[in-house]
Amino acid sequence: MSGLILNAVTKQFGPFTAVDQVQLTVPHGTFVCMLGPSGCGKTTLLRMIAGLDLPTGGEIVLDGQDITRMPTHKRNLGMVFQSLALFPHLTVGENIAYPLRIRGVGREEQVKRVQELLAMIHLTGYADRPVNKLSGGQRQRVAIARALAISPKLFLLDEPLSALDAKLREAMQVELRKLQQQLGITTIVVTHDQREAMTMADTVVVMNGGKIRQAASPIEIYRRPADRFVADFIGSTNLLPLSVQGGNTLVLGQPVSGIAPPAGQSSCSLSVRPEDIRLSAPGEGRLTGRVTFIRDLGGTIETFLDVAGTEVVAVSTPRERPVVSIGQEVGLIIDPETAVVLAA
Repeated sequence: MSGLILNAVTKQFGPFTAVDQVQLTVPHGTFVCMLGPSGCGKTTLLRMIAGLDLPTGGEIVLDGQDITRMPTHKRNLGMVFQSLALFPHLTVGENIAYPLRIRGVGREEQVKRVQELLAMIHLTGYADRPVNKLSGGQRQRVAIARALAISPKLFLLDEPLSALDAKLREAMQVELRKLQQQLGITTIVVTHDQREAMTMADTVVVMNGGKIRQAASPIEIYRRPADRFVADFIGSTNLLPLSVQGGNTLVLGQPVSGIAPPAGQSSCSLSVRPEDIRLSAPGEGRLTGRVTFIRDLGGTIETFLDVAGTEVVAVSTPRERPVVSIGQEVGLIIDPETAVVLAA
């Protein structure tokens, strides 16, 4: 099966373009997280895939069928909203069975399917429980089970875990990913949580200004960002000015070796993740800076440095803890293999 294809999908609200010429292919069985700041177009794009909003232009194809203008109820998809939208007057079992009932599925088949789904979400025996007696995590699981009741071709989730506390949220991320792998269902999640996207997704789609800035695996997004926005938005990074003067490559005005800008670019940026910077004695590193602050977080130690007037952060583990103190001058070793040169 081919999965989902978005071809030049655009959505305009009057003069404002919320989604701009989006091209994306989601192979069948893939878990995709759409990530970006508020107002970047990710929820609008999800709503168009769901059929809740009609595109201004472009087409949406699911498993070879054009569904661009197909009504939502005919698209054979399951959706979990941020609010969950469970029916408070129905039991857990009745909530899960609701999409089956409105499709005319027999009572016996409804009961069988509800039991299968309750076992899948680890809530066996909860069928007769009122939903208002459940915890936040349990209600989340019921919403997921209801969306999966009809065995949809496509599973869509809009900020599904945002209302949960941090510990439960991380547990549900793992549960959701396991469930998706078990079912092999094509899944698209909208989130603003980078950790959530990096934890669950096969493909992370980073959006800004209605456009896709990069769509790739989590490790590719993190290690090889396509531009300054992606590098700065995903995780933490040091974005340092890089220039060429007299045939020499300079970072923050200091000469470095093994790093060069793209052909024809005399001024661009260098993205260096904090964990990829090692500290050494002055003169041994590629850059020289002065320690301004040290923060011990237990699992990691953050060292803040002033390098030619720019703040640079280096991160190390307790085992690699650098023997430095505030005010000390140190060298910064940057491995060219881990640094990414970004065009202006």
